[in-house]
Amino acid sequence: MRNLFLIILTVLLCGACKTPPAPHSAARAKNTPEIVILNPEFEIVSIHILQADLVVTEFETVLKITNPNEFPLELNSLTYELFGNGASWARGSGKNVLHIPAKSAADTKFLFEMNFINMSRRLLDDVIAMRRVNYRFSGKAEVQPVISNTESFFMSYDCAGFSAVRKN
Repeated sequence: MRNLFLIILTVLLCGACKTPPAPHSAARAKNTPEIVILNPEFEIVSIHILQADLVVTEFETVLKITNPNEFPLELNSLTYELFGNGASWARGSGKNVLHIPAKSAADTKFLFEMNFINMSRRLLDDVIAMRRVNYRFSGKAEVQPVISNTESFFMSYDCAGFSAVRKN
């Protein structure tokens, strides 16, 4: 009987040691306004030829990223693939790419080389003639909102259009 009493007392004491949940913690979470984060918009501003050789050409692509949010964003990482006239020109990645102010835009540059040996003759002719090229720029970005209590998120992007090919 004494053992039974000790067991019951031990169970009751252990239950009394449990820390109760913080009052209003659920209510606070419900009353906190939900922050809506809009995805930034990606756009190719220009494609420049930096150095043109017969086989290998060096390009610079200027990418504009527009932040539609009321707070700044950090572009922590970016993977990309650039296509010109349907052919893959370049792929790559970058870390700590860009700070984009609230309700604003910022530009960043990507340098790459393209080898014309595996490209169609038409693409080479378009580049030599400095004609506009049909581009597609796609990939994945890690975006960090610069506000408290928010985590970074990954988003895919895919933008296409026409850009002039110019000598710098």
